[in-house]
Amino acid sequence: MCSSLFGRPPSNTLLNLASFLLLVAKKKWKCSVCGFIHEGGRPHSCPQCGSSAQEFLEFKEKKQLTYDGKKFDVLLLNSSSHREHNTGHMVDLAEAALKKRKVSYRRFNLSEFEIKHCWCCYSNADAECTYPCRNQMDDAPALHEMLVQAKAVIVASPINWNNMSARLKDFLDRTTCLQNLGLLKKPSLTTNKTVGIFVNGHEDGAVKTAMDIFVYFQQMGFILAPFGFTYRTHGAQYPAETDNSFFRKDKKLEKEIDGVVNNVVNLMKQELEKKLKGKIVSVCE
Repeated sequence: MCSSLFGRPPSNTLLNLASFLLLVAKKKWKCSVCGFIHEGGRPHSCPQCGSSAQEFLEFKEKKQLTYDGKKFDVLLLNSSSHREHNTGHMVDLAEAALKKRKVSYRRFNLSEFEIKHCWCCYSNADAECTYPCRNQMDDAPALHEMLVQAKAVIVASPINWNNMSARLKDFLDRTTCLQNLGLLKKPSLTTNKTVGIFVNGHEDGAVKTAMDIFVYFQQMGFILAPFGFTYRTHGAQYPAETDNSFFRKDKKLEKEIDGVVNNVVNLMKQELEKKLKGKIVSVCE
């Protein structure tokens, strides 16, 4: 029998505490921004990229994303590297608005998934760019399937150098296989679906970023909901570390995101995919 330093067997409480401390000591956490792995308790911040504790996820052996085939209405995408920061707050508000309207959705933070660069098969020959995507070795194909199944998509992006995030650019580049269907004289799988767009940043570039995102969806046949995008910037005159508290206190932003979600949902409910089926001509760039 085990004994303590005082010659008595340890109590169940002490054994449980020791087991817990051992478990914590072995636990691994991965920064979803830069990939840094920490062992022990959840760190207060990332020593490699400076991100907050909220960006750390419990590290597990990653499995490739698959789609279970269950139907839902809205695909909700947070494309920021910082899943819990300003863009994440906008997506949280959108999620609450969808729940309020009892609309089914699935949310994905792109930073948690592997989406490789586009292979640019199209540059070899038109017919080389096919759907399903030829690259089946990451998480993009499952997201493609959900993009096809969903009735609408809502995308949120930070402003990076007057443009969308690199993560979103990679994801949208990978949708070329869907856009290319028209060029191959195959039926479109995304025409007349609805899209809504949220953008935020420290300073300028919001409208350009939103329009750059929309061009991708327009080329897949998506329809931007009336008043279907909103943006918020704080201003270069303020320190970047004050942006998050500014956004979280901004009631106007909350109202506008609720409004965009309302517009996306109501346009989606018009079932334009069915009503306009066969009436819209695919025109590839």
